[in-house]
Amino acid sequence: MRINKFIAERGLASRRKADELIEKGLVKVNGVVVTTPGIDVSEKDIIEVNGQKLENKENLVYFIINKPKGVICSNSDEKGRKTVVDLIKCSERVYSVGRLDYDSEGLLLLTNDGDLSYKLTHPKMQVEKTYIVKIKGDIKENELAVLRAGVVVKGVKYNKCKIKKLAFENNLTRLEVKITEGKNREIRNMFEFIGKEVTMLKRVKIADLSLGGLKRGEYRELKDYEINYLKNLAL
Repeated sequence: MRINKFIAERGLASRRKADELIEKGLVKVNGVVVTTPGIDVSEKDIIEVNGQKLENKENLVYFIINKPKGVICSNSDEKGRKTVVDLIKCSERVYSVGRLDYDSEGLLLLTNDGDLSYKLTHPKMQVEKTYIVKIKGDIKENELAVLRAGVVVKGVKYNKCKIKKLAFENNLTRLEVKITEGKNREIRNMFEFIGKEVTMLKRVKIADLSLGGLKRGEYRELKDYEINYLKNLAL
């Protein structure tokens, strides 16, 4: 097995991050520093990353959670805010697959499978994420057309997306937005570009995986067929 995959499967880092650690000389195999990401290793080898010895392959776990607003996608926070890992009971150290910002809510995956996490979040995989968005005021079709075509905001390019207007009431527009990237505050920045303020942002699906009735703050382990589905997405 390639060493970057070996490291990723233990949840320590993605394959790309593992390659960076190797190139910096922070990885040892059987006591010898390696700088070639492509070498093969086995369970019999002693692997150390930045002085930390990797144990035998840990138990891989996969969770889906309905993240509430006011919770951050991190394992700790210097400001003392609640994190997504505070909401679950798990003996393994897990990480969020991608992120939802502090003021956003909805579907989030947590796992210690670094390889799957990397594949699901890499832009080249084009994994579609579906959001329900509310904005202040109404929105015109020509404004939606601008967003669908992709925009550049403060030097950051946001690719084409799918947007469908669902309803307009009480001076709020409800929309369904589908994107395949997930850059930092992507949807909020897109609407700000056309002068619209997002008042609610909720992720409801990753590809065809949905919340399935989970209430805010609730979570569950993924079923085997759901794990296999996500792994097939990331082939």
